[in-house]
Amino acid sequence: MDFAPANEHPLDPFPQYERMREAAPVFHDEQSGSWHVFRYDDVQRVLSEHARFSSRMGGDDPSETGQLFAASLITTDPPRHRQLRSLVTQAFTPKAVDALAPRISELTDELLEGIAPQGTADLIEELAYPLPVIVISELMGIPAADRDRFKQWSDVIVSQTRTGAANEEHHATNMEMTGYFLDLIEQRRRRPGTDLISNLLAAEIDGQKLSVEELLGFCALLLVAGNETTTNLIGNAVLCFTEVPGTIERIASEPSLLPQAIEEVLRFRSPVQSMYRVTVADTTLGDVEIPAGAPLVAWIGSANRDERQFERPARFDIDREQIRHLAFGHGIHFCLGAPLARLEARIALEAALTRLPGLALAPGAHLERMDSTIVYGLKTLPVSWQAA
Repeated sequence: MDFAPANEHPLDPFPQYERMREAAPVFHDEQSGSWHVFRYDDVQRVLSEHARFSSRMGGDDPSETGQLFAASLITTDPPRHRQLRSLVTQAFTPKAVDALAPRISELTDELLEGIAPQGTADLIEELAYPLPVIVISELMGIPAADRDRFKQWSDVIVSQTRTGAANEEHHATNMEMTGYFLDLIEQRRRRPGTDLISNLLAAEIDGQKLSVEELLGFCALLLVAGNETTTNLIGNAVLCFTEVPGTIERIASEPSLLPQAIEEVLRFRSPVQSMYRVTVADTTLGDVEIPAGAPLVAWIGSANRDERQFERPARFDIDREQIRHLAFGHGIHFCLGAPLARLEARIALEAALTRLPGLALAPGAHLERMDSTIVYGLKTLPVSWQAA
């Protein structure tokens, strides 16, 4: 049995996931030494049982990652995880996120204003990419001139997969980002502002300030999680909507359907396809025994298509109810930025469907997936509409 995630058909890895769910739901890749988990119940267990499945990046060479994620929320376990999360939670409370809505609407209108008369555009380049980058940059106090560099770094980081050794580009990017964020942290230390980095510098856990490594971890995590997943959620949504005839017209005439439609996009084409864990002790998943210290990949993209959990899972259905997807994770590591991603996607998609009537994939559009097995998103999304 062989499993090469998304290599054969990057845009459609789902039939391969289905084969694995049936034939080898808990699969040991002897070549890499990693274990892979495909069914919903098992993936949910791996994501939520933190005492059994650790998030620590054990054994990674810090020089390869520039220590960027060595002490971040996604790579720590309780009790430190709980302490770190409590610090940043205040920036992502429903009230704090709702307060961003007017600015997100303003940015969306500005971006669409530039393309609406054209009748055709790459929607990733013109809307799905710049919107989340600007929002997270403003939250973090990143100068506007640095946004493009910010996005390039983010793309390189998500293209890193755990099975391949980091190449020179990855290493150079990690070191460059580390240097940039260290400078930014030092600037905020000398001249605090009202941004998230200044707030984290001032924050204390049990009378102790965050370490430089923890601050770096927050910066790197906010950069990647704050823009990459939302870019892909918006792009994946437009792709899903255009594939099912009548969907765009229906949502445009009945915008109240949009939140539910977004949940179905999150299930059907999850922006994050997989998550990494390490077993703390010998454990059993399904009827398979896994040794302690084993690297393990939980395939969220497969769990969200599991026939045991969802009726007709390979069908995109905006009328689907009770969509218990795992797109934002589960348990203590549930994505902190989920409310912000949902808000940005709702505002961007509602505006796009209103401002770009007759939105459809451009004739002959060639779609390519981003170079990553971890995230699912399109490199470009050529669309057309009826220009005013």
